[in-house]
Amino acid sequence: MKVPAMIVAELRRLTATRMSTVALLALMLVPVLYGGVYLWANQDPYGRLNNVPVALVNLDAGAENDGTRVNYGDQVADTLLTDGSFDWQGVDADAAEQALADGSVDFIVTIPADFSTALVSISGSDPHQAQLELETNDANNYLASTIGDQAIERIRVSVAQLVGQEAASRLLTGIADIRSNLQGAVSGATELTDGTGQAADGSARLVDGAAQLAAGLTQLSGAAPRLADGAAEVSQGTAALAGYADQASTASQQAVDQLPVVRQDIIDALTAEGLTPGEIDAILARLDPLAGAVRNANARVQSAVSSVDALAEGAAQVATGAQQLSSGLQDAARGTQLDSASRVLADGLTQIDQGAAALREGLASGVAQIPETDAALRDAQAQTIADPVGVQTGKVAAAGDYGAGLAPFFAALAGWIGIYALFLIVKPVSRRAVTALHSPIRVTLAGWLTPGLLGGLQMVALFGILAAALGFTFSHPTATLGVMVFASLTYAAIILALNVWLGSVGQFLGLVLMVLQLVTAGGTFPWQTLPEPLIWLHHILPMGYVVDGMRQLMYGGNLTRVGTDLCVLGLWLLGALAVAAIGVARMTHGRTLRDLQPSLIG
Repeated sequence: MKVPAMIVAELRRLTATRMSTVALLALMLVPVLYGGVYLWANQDPYGRLNNVPVALVNLDAGAENDGTRVNYGDQVADTLLTDGSFDWQGVDADAAEQALADGSVDFIVTIPADFSTALVSISGSDPHQAQLELETNDANNYLASTIGDQAIERIRVSVAQLVGQEAASRLLTGIADIRSNLQGAVSGATELTDGTGQAADGSARLVDGAAQLAAGLTQLSGAAPRLADGAAEVSQGTAALAGYADQASTASQQAVDQLPVVRQDIIDALTAEGLTPGEIDAILARLDPLAGAVRNANARVQSAVSSVDALAEGAAQVATGAQQLSSGLQDAARGTQLDSASRVLADGLTQIDQGAAALREGLASGVAQIPETDAALRDAQAQTIADPVGVQTGKVAAAGDYGAGLAPFFAALAGWIGIYALFLIVKPVSRRAVTALHSPIRVTLAGWLTPGLLGGLQMVALFGILAAALGFTFSHPTATLGVMVFASLTYAAIILALNVWLGSVGQFLGLVLMVLQLVTAGGTFPWQTLPEPLIWLHHILPMGYVVDGMRQLMYGGNLTRVGTDLCVLGLWLLGALAVAAIGVARMTHGRTLRDLQPSLIG
């Protein structure tokens, strides 16, 4: 009997009755149901998070910020209720607790009463973090709690960006005001520099004048004693002149006082000579002009004497002043500090001028270092400061969605489940064929190809579901299907070997291997997260290589890795067939006539 004949015989046995046919069809559909339904249910769970009910409790009382009343809690709540990321339900605290307890919501997000107060505290003396409260109930759904952690982290980041942007905007506005004030300071410093320059020039002229003044004072101090001496001599001369004038004044006055006496003496003498009164009056008339001249002369002498007295008094005062001036000039010449003080003043003003110039240059440099901005630019800067790091993602190979990301794992797992299920009704080896034939290899090939071909049909059907019904895309569809079929053939060889050597125990070990590969294939979490013993199993068992090969072909990854994966699967396939063939050969040593009886499914 040849291999094709043995395969046909087994298929006839599997379809001998209506019930056996139904059983075969049902088991053939196991991978399709398992892989197709599971991936359908999980095709895009993150795209349906808007159906997840979440309670939102807003207790924020608001706060004062720069004279304005703000309520960040209301802003956050309004954003969440309208963004559609979850099925947000705004409720009070008691209703939220009741809903979480009875499973009406999956988690609670609470905005506390001091939320705004904490956010604006960064500008006060007691800065502290604002808190968002997340309350979950793992008894409802553990993954919902994990999703809640991710959701509140996104809320935290968005709030941080909002507050950071506002704070940065205020800071940038303040910097712009500082720049404007610095520009005013530069103008003032320029005016100051001009003023100090003029003052420095004036102080230089003051130094020159002070030097000239010091030289003049020295000259004056030398001439002043001579002036004092001359003034003293003048005073002495005028004093002597005043004495002589007083004597002349006395004599002149005496002469005037004697005029009446002299007139009477003349009258008496003329009378004595016998002159008549008329003759005497005629003579006196001639003498009267002389008396008038004497009187006039006396008046002039008296006036001159008064002037001479005033002159003497003034000369004395001049002498005294000249003496004092001489002493003062000599003291000034000896003790004046104007020259040295003016030089100190000039040096100081020069330093002030240099400092003012340095101040102007420093202020101008500061203005140049602060960029000139407008409101639009400051808004853009504030947004960048609040969220300075963006993430640019690039993928060497990309799955379309969550379901497509899981498809390689569940397709590989479904292939094992399908083969395992088929071996529940497929005979691993026909004892009749073993007894009738002397070729363990042909018997082994027939026992392997029957479930292998059926498993291949399962993979074709599952591939059709993935591509047509679920709409998954494949970068290399034919190669992907080829890996799925090759994986099914490999699984069939492994389970065949287990059944040949261990019978029902081997069938059970096939289930154990499925469980081990379920956790070690790296289909969900990266295999590097496994405990150390399971990591070794990942590198040994075949399902991990099936998953990796399908990923590379489905997403457009590294085809070199596909070659490695197929080589490992080929080693498993050949090794399992060799082990199975050895087991079949061992069976030929214990044949009986009973093994020649045909077996049918009742």
